[in-house]
Amino acid sequence: MTEPASPAAFDPEAPLPGAPDPWQGSGMPALRPGPPWAMTEMIAAEPAFAERLLRRLAAPDGAAAQLAAALHEAAAAGAPVRVVGCGTSEHGAQATALILAAALVREGFEPRVEAVQAFEAALSPQRGGLVVGISHEGGSWATNRALEAARAAGSRTALVTVGDRSPGAALADLVVTTDEADQSWCHTVGYLSPVLAALAVAGHVTGRAPDAAAVRAALAAGAGGADAAERIAARLADAAHVLVIASGADRPAARELALKIEEASWLPTTMRDLETFLHGHLPATDATTGLVLILADGDGLEARAERAAEALAAAHAIGLRAAAILSDAAHAALLLAPTPAGRMRAALPAGLEGPAAALVATAVPLQLLTERLARARGTNPDPIRRDQAPYLEAASRVR
Repeated sequence: MTEPASPAAFDPEAPLPGAPDPWQGSGMPALRPGPPWAMTEMIAAEPAFAERLLRRLAAPDGAAAQLAAALHEAAAAGAPVRVVGCGTSEHGAQATALILAAALVREGFEPRVEAVQAFEAALSPQRGGLVVGISHEGGSWATNRALEAARAAGSRTALVTVGDRSPGAALADLVVTTDEADQSWCHTVGYLSPVLAALAVAGHVTGRAPDAAAVRAALAAGAGGADAAERIAARLADAAHVLVIASGADRPAARELALKIEEASWLPTTMRDLETFLHGHLPATDATTGLVLILADGDGLEARAERAAEALAAAHAIGLRAAAILSDAAHAALLLAPTPAGRMRAALPAGLEGPAAALVATAVPLQLLTERLARARGTNPDPIRRDQAPYLEAASRVR
């Protein structure tokens, strides 16, 4: 499918703009009359961005290595580690916690790593240990309050963010910068950035840096799924409601997809754990309900696929418009399971395993599906509806 030219030529290989200096929060993206949106371009930029960021964060004396040392110190002392964030960054925090915990386990630790929503973390600050904030621009009110409360309670603090001049960076003892800023308010680079930073930190923890070229290749393979995303979007575009289901390490991606669909296409969407979906939510569904299964986590794949097949069979009996984002192994395990709305491939990066592999593999497919849903529904994903007066007013009332 040929896309119209961007308002200005966009090079997906070129670095994205960094954080402004002096710091300020981003302004509303320039409104375009149609796709490609800024979101479209951000998705296209992710493979090259990922390779650049991973190579830079591999530096043995850099901030990622310093955060790895702080994690190692906390794990060796049996001290807790919290990862906090809001919105897309909350899902980035959940992904980060999974990736870092898996790396520490591989090193023989029994880590106490958890992801906590930033507002809740601010109300109940962790005493001691390490608190890592995830905030794309470094200006999130709740995340900064969580860092402030953690520091006052005696915790060491760190932040993963675009630049080191933000209000959040001033509250962190360690700042891991990702350097390149998302140009759409419907964040894609903003979700992938902390996942990549976590990969780099985990590589310093284990002494096995992720293969930057392999990660790039996996993201590029995911970007090749635009046609499949378009077919699924056509089936879901006039749904009354969408459910996204997942288990294990796929849950952060499922939560992110639910948020992205609502932000970009204004279609009510809810995430349910795979098993939770089967225990009470089916009576509220019918042929107007869309369903998206995400399954790329290789841990316990046989059991997860068996339960997912049952979920898809139940959905088919009711007439749900079911689709799936699947690793190659999950696709094979679910070969006969009904997904009438279609399937997208989640390409696992060579050399990665565990949560890291699944979280990288699903990032671009979930974003492409979101972007194509916005097209199908005739919405502009970039301003997340704040180009309309009531939604801009609503946003002005929230810190």
